[in-house]
Amino acid sequence: MHVNRWYDLRRWWPAFRAMVRSVRELEAHPELGLLRAEGGLFFGGPGFIQYWRTYEQLEAYARNPDAEHLPAWRAFNRAARTSNSVGIYHETYRISAGNFEVMYNHMPEVGLLAASGTRPLDRTSTSALRIGDRSQDHAPVDAPN
Repeated sequence: MHVNRWYDLRRWWPAFRAMVRSVRELEAHPELGLLRAEGGLFFGGPGFIQYWRTYEQLEAYARNPDAEHLPAWRAFNRAARTSNSVGIYHETYRISAGNFEVMYNHMPEVGLLAASGTRPLDRTSTSALRIGDRSQDHAPVDAPN
């Protein structure tokens, strides 16, 4: 979300609270498909980066009238007709298994790594191998571990 007018608490606070309630609901019910949510300040306001097991689970949750999200979405759209004090944005990317790679060194588990799991790096673990671009490859440098 992006808070355009921080002083207008009554306009952006409900959107923030709804966002937090939705994430808490999802974390309490892993069967809904949320793998991980990371909260922070992004682009001028609080937000969450979320990782989902499937797009279908994301969409089912977003449209579920018994879940936290859909009533909050409707309330936000009604409020947004009269004020632009707060904005929201969503970006959705479909990432297939085997079509992405993550590499972290001396980092906490964040992002896709936290959602997808870890394995140690070695000289034969290259980006081209991890993403499936080559069947054989060797790193030009030794792994730091």
